[in-house]
Amino acid sequence: MINGSPFMHNATHTAKLMQRVCLALIPGIIVEFYFYGWGVLINLLLCSIYALTAEALIMKLRKRSIKQSISDYSALLTGILIALSIPPLLPWWMSLIGVWFAIIFAKQLYGGLGFNPFNPAMVGYVLLLISFPLNMTTWISSSELNQQPTLLQSLELSFFSETAQGLTLQDFRLIVDGYTMATPLDESKSALSLGVMSSEITHNEHFLANVTISIWVNLSFLAGGLYLLMARIIHWHIPISMLISIGLTALLFQLYDDELFLPAWMHLIMGASMLGAFFIATDPVSAATTPKGRLIYGAGIGFIIVIIRTFGGYQDAVAFAVLLLNIAAPTIDHYTKPKVYGSQKKADLNV
Repeated sequence: MINGSPFMHNATHTAKLMQRVCLALIPGIIVEFYFYGWGVLINLLLCSIYALTAEALIMKLRKRSIKQSISDYSALLTGILIALSIPPLLPWWMSLIGVWFAIIFAKQLYGGLGFNPFNPAMVGYVLLLISFPLNMTTWISSSELNQQPTLLQSLELSFFSETAQGLTLQDFRLIVDGYTMATPLDESKSALSLGVMSSEITHNEHFLANVTISIWVNLSFLAGGLYLLMARIIHWHIPISMLISIGLTALLFQLYDDELFLPAWMHLIMGASMLGAFFIATDPVSAATTPKGRLIYGAGIGFIIVIIRTFGGYQDAVAFAVLLLNIAAPTIDHYTKPKVYGSQKKADLNV
């Protein structure tokens, strides 16, 4: 949260804010590493390097200070968010494409930090999701369901697509009972499209195991998000209105037919709901900025997330919802500008 004069005279520096947001992601990083292994850390390292090098390259071409641009940690945060959003052990060149596109085209093409109309991390993620849908929607099985590849095997899979023993990523994605590992959103959407009832899905042991993992991951990002709120780094309006909107929209569908639509609580704990609410939708540059506007902005994201998850072709719709509301943010701000203190309506002035 950055406050301007004359109300606050010790506004927090951008770099300090970005550092604290990165620190708030640590609980989520730890939990993802526990469940998904070395691929999470490899993604973080590669995406961070890609983001910083892309930022440095553009600053060099623009003849601007590389040190000053990198030291604000905005590029690093973009790399970390993409790394946490993509599946572990995604081929190194795919993550390179996503991160470089995010930094070069979604951020620097518009003039750099403070001028980008879209969330750079989500632009890079959507590019990868549309370009490589199979790779981007299939996650390696968690440590609770199968043995994870070692660090050496993880590096081999990331850079060469197979280990020295000839094992591919698909071999590690097959869990012991023969299922291919998928996120709960992927699994539930596929089952519902085949005519399976919601009650049957939620009683499936394999599905419940995946849901348990998703709960832990979302709770870890919730913990980091609550830290950001208590430290007043972000405003409460967007995350709270977004989560309430997700819950209410899903509840309406559930009330219409609880066998055709998933329960509201599952939408809140599956996919990137908490990561999106506290770390992505709250981007201070591309989000709405007025108090009422933030509420509308967050509610709009939550509504679109449930609509796309339910009827769209993509399972987790946080990135699409955020980008769609990025487009609407200037209009939302225009119509929700707070009244200037001391101003009066024309009718009052004519009295």
